[in-house]
Amino acid sequence: MKIAIIGSGTMGSGIAQVAATAGCAVKLFDLNQEVLTKSENALETMLSKLVEKGKIDATEKSRIQNNISYVDNLQDLSDSDLVIEAIVENLEVKRKLFSELENYVSPETILASNTSSLSIASIAASCQKPERVIGIHFFNPAPLMQLVEVIPAVQTSAEVLEKTIKTISDWKKTVAVAKDTPGFIVNRVARTFYSESIRIYEEGVADFATIDWSLKTLGGFRMGPFELMDFIGHDVNYVVTETVFTAFYFDPKFKPSFTQKRLVEAGFLGRKSGRGFYNYSQELPTPTEDLVLAKSIFDRVIVMLINEAADTLFLSIASAKDIDNAMTKGVNYPKGLLAWADQLGIQWCVNKIDELYNEYHEDRYRCSPILRRMNIENKSFY
Repeated sequence: MKIAIIGSGTMGSGIAQVAATAGCAVKLFDLNQEVLTKSENALETMLSKLVEKGKIDATEKSRIQNNISYVDNLQDLSDSDLVIEAIVENLEVKRKLFSELENYVSPETILASNTSSLSIASIAASCQKPERVIGIHFFNPAPLMQLVEVIPAVQTSAEVLEKTIKTISDWKKTVAVAKDTPGFIVNRVARTFYSESIRIYEEGVADFATIDWSLKTLGGFRMGPFELMDFIGHDVNYVVTETVFTAFYFDPKFKPSFTQKRLVEAGFLGRKSGRGFYNYSQELPTPTEDLVLAKSIFDRVIVMLINEAADTLFLSIASAKDIDNAMTKGVNYPKGLLAWADQLGIQWCVNKIDELYNEYHEDRYRCSPILRRMNIENKSFY
């Protein structure tokens, strides 16, 4: 299969490596020849490390490298079976690119966007053959992360969806099919991991280090929310939150935080700038290891995550299995959130979210109808 990747940044290069490893002939496109060279050198370094660790041999390294060619002319992509765009997260830029691509590729070529939250339908509408457009959302780093969200637009044909699922599965990735709604599965559900944690901090309940410690200790999360936001970068994380909030017609569940907005405005973008919620030029603060406090923090964050996962199922965005796979394999959550709800008890979830609503009387704390219904009917997700 002939694959084209547009954009040779970290994500595009990672997707190219995945496809090449699976035996596809890959063309990695970028207008900037320096960026292409940087991508080629980075792949050499990465594969050499894998050889040193004994994970692949020199023959496999050469095979992967020989499967990728580097091009700077869109006309070179004319024989592609599948084109995946991995460029700047800007709707108009993507629409312009997809419209131009149709001048070079065959009518049967599948055109895919790696967008994390933008409308696939809107991108498809820029094409003369919108039925061939689909979302294929990889997670960073693409070679390591198991999950790929596949998002058909309302225009996408059943045949294109079927071919896409088969292709990504053949690349040894776990596919989660999601409806074309803002944030799809992961970037929708995960908003509450960040937003409720920031809310807890803003209320003066606990500091960053204590909230991070609480969720890692009691929840088993690999990184706390503030560590993770610093790692992702606030310029990226805040923009996704703002995009999802706007796209959901300003639903208060997804409301961004002024705390994070001010960090972006100050240029405190996280690890990449040396400062975010934490100042990485100084010794990091010590958490308050109070298990009673930690339990209250964990309960509040986990029930908000569960509530959003339940709403995602209630609104038919994805299946229960795909939602749980998305969160465990897309962002490394220790358990699927719907399975976690069963473990904690549906009644516990309903009571906890109702407690928050009764305290704040804010719509962000409304209980998902599916949880309330399941509680009445004494049902579980699995």
